[in-house]
Amino acid sequence: MNYFTNAVLNFYYMVSFRFVIFLTLFFSQVNMLIAQSVAPEWTRKVGARKSPHATAVFSVNDYGAVADDSSVCTSSIQKAIDACAKKGGGVVVFKPGTYVSGSIFLKDNVHLRIDENTTIFGSQDFNDYPDISTRIAGIEMVWPAALINAIKVKNVAITGKGAINARGKFCWDKYWAMRKDYDKKGLRWIVDYDAKRVRTLLVQDAEDITVKGLTFKNAGFWTVQLLYSSHLTIDGITIKNNEDGSGPSTDGIDVDSSSWTLIENCDIDCNDDNFCLKAGRDWDGLRVNRPTEYVVIRKSIARRGAGLLTLGSETSGGIRHVYASELSAQHTDNGLRIKSATTRGGTIEDIQFVDSKLDAVMNAYQFNLNWYPAYSYSTLPEGYTMETIPAHWKSMLQKVSPVEKGIPHAKNITIKNVSITNAVKAFEINGLPNSFLEGFSFQNAFISAQSLGTMEFTKDWNFSGTRLDITNRPIERKKASNLAEEERLKQ
Repeated sequence: MNYFTNAVLNFYYMVSFRFVIFLTLFFSQVNMLIAQSVAPEWTRKVGARKSPHATAVFSVNDYGAVADDSSVCTSSIQKAIDACAKKGGGVVVFKPGTYVSGSIFLKDNVHLRIDENTTIFGSQDFNDYPDISTRIAGIEMVWPAALINAIKVKNVAITGKGAINARGKFCWDKYWAMRKDYDKKGLRWIVDYDAKRVRTLLVQDAEDITVKGLTFKNAGFWTVQLLYSSHLTIDGITIKNNEDGSGPSTDGIDVDSSSWTLIENCDIDCNDDNFCLKAGRDWDGLRVNRPTEYVVIRKSIARRGAGLLTLGSETSGGIRHVYASELSAQHTDNGLRIKSATTRGGTIEDIQFVDSKLDAVMNAYQFNLNWYPAYSYSTLPEGYTMETIPAHWKSMLQKVSPVEKGIPHAKNITIKNVSITNAVKAFEINGLPNSFLEGFSFQNAFISAQSLGTMEFTKDWNFSGTRLDITNRPIERKKASNLAEEERLKQ
């Protein structure tokens, strides 16, 4: 074979090889596009439908607010909000600096703007947070108002590049002091409700609310609670609740019996559930019977916390029609988490968890329909009578009848294109003998974990294109640094 022939053959093979590579990459991309999850039609309808458009500016400083790190400016900020609402709406602003405030209450058509180089400090005096009727962890009761409240309002925005630092350690200290006393008395089940603490942002009985761009720090209790509301947008907020230590119950964003909600571009480091969906607890939750439904959570990250996406533990009204996509987690306790109890009732269904990547989580998937009995079930110890206990204790102690109504259910959940690496455990799955975890579908999923874990009371689980890599070797994780984190890890 002469030189010319060799050259021609080499050229042919080179071109053919490159063409094969091109075809391989092309069809690989095509397959990825085909495999990419398609969002349900209803996801186009979530989020706030409108936002305040009035441009009149109302400066809190014109109403007496002083940025001096110590003066409590609640009254001045409220006066600016009230004046803005009275004029039909506008923008309430702050000069750069740090302002101390207790509870403020937004009004229709008001845009509260907290700009860069502006910080709102939460007052550390409980007297600056008046009691209101609300719902806490699934029970309707009287509880302190949040730092910022949007209650029974429409068309409100809270935006900016500034910060809201609740300085919640005074609430954490209160809880741990009460917890020691209550545990001794057999009252673990009620201490979370008696230890009244301060939420950072409460949206309650509201419509068309937009929260965008802000940084929230050191919540005293839940950071953002979306309660009994619809058409909500939470976009691009950052939550940093671990700066002053690890506080109890410092959830990131709680969607609580609310609907048509869009959460996107968020970054949450919160120590408890990062993105959490709730719908009422036990007898009281079944009485209210309001679901959380039509929720989109996308393009967001969970850092230290109890769960990237948690459904429960308050499930009484049902949690359904949830689309969670393009999420990531780093050093979060659980990836996808379901938790409920045998007195809670409700059905979790039509959940899609797709196109996401998680790394260094403890449990890739943790589903438990009999979660944390010491907290979940209420028993009145000796020495107390029903006639003398508070109203919210009675709500907690009210039995669900018939008993079967309290059995929770979880079904029809799709997990697609989700990669989880460096997990400690792949599965921690516990249904009930009378309520199997049913119709879970894993498609094109990958799990790398130290151990496989356990699965009890499941039915019709399907694994398609799914790969498990069980390493059987220890995976290093940071040790719990204090009592609060140790308690969270037990839960």
